[in-house]
Amino acid sequence: MSGRIVVGYTATDAGADAVALGARLAAAADAAIDLVVVLPAADRSVITPPESGYEQYLRGQAAEWLGQASDSLPASLSRETHVRYGESFAEGLQTAAQELGASYIVVGAANGGLRGRHRLGTVATELLHSSEVPVVLAPEGSRHVDPETGITRITAAIGTRPGADVLLEEAIALATATHAELRLLSLVSVDLPASVDTGVIRIAGEAHTERVLAQAKDGLPDHIDADVVSAAGESIEDAVAHLSWEPGELAIVGSSRLASPRRLFLGSTAAKMLHELPVPMIVVPRTRKEEGQK
Repeated sequence: MSGRIVVGYTATDAGADAVALGARLAAAADAAIDLVVVLPAADRSVITPPESGYEQYLRGQAAEWLGQASDSLPASLSRETHVRYGESFAEGLQTAAQELGASYIVVGAANGGLRGRHRLGTVATELLHSSEVPVVLAPEGSRHVDPETGITRITAAIGTRPGADVLLEEAIALATATHAELRLLSLVSVDLPASVDTGVIRIAGEAHTERVLAQAKDGLPDHIDADVVSAAGESIEDAVAHLSWEPGELAIVGSSRLASPRRLFLGSTAAKMLHELPVPMIVVPRTRKEEGQK
């Protein structure tokens, strides 16, 4: 991973959640954090252009908010603040991440979610259907997690669809950077249709799961070890709810096969996991950006 993490900041609880998680991730990976506020593009309103005084007020307010957020970070953490303009908050974050060469974009949950749970807002939804940079979703209440918790384990939801190799590489790189344990999770045999003979199919699915996990573990570099686990349950949500999760854990999943190359598209499995996942989730594109590509 690169040495920069972009955090989408707003002066809300969701913004504080994103900052807190971004700080923990940056500290664990010895990375710098870029706090970004995105304001509406100056040419967005063609009917009633904003007055220059109001523009100055907005920029000053954004700078003040960023200063407060920056002051809340540990003194040892390298940080920069940025006021950007964009057609949307998500578009501005993506542009900033690309220009800064960031490894991740961190955003908070929508207002009204349960503590420790995810609730996708407009910004997160747009990012999860367009970003070329992995997106980190901070659940409600991340601001209350002790900064000393750090990043203790990375759980990668491994499958067989295109992009599985990229997901495993990203999980290995993140575990290495943060000095966290790595856990490989398979959900292959979970969430079978009601019409399927679950007895026979589930046995076959479990055997397939074991092969998938074994192959993934065999492909790990020598310096990385990993635990493997096969989730059991009547549904994805049920399986996720019955797994053990650490306070310092991150779950990492791949983008849907429907995604365009190098872009995100939140798949059905990841969406179902979000319903019950009590830890942050990272969604990565299914293909990597090749060197020299724009």
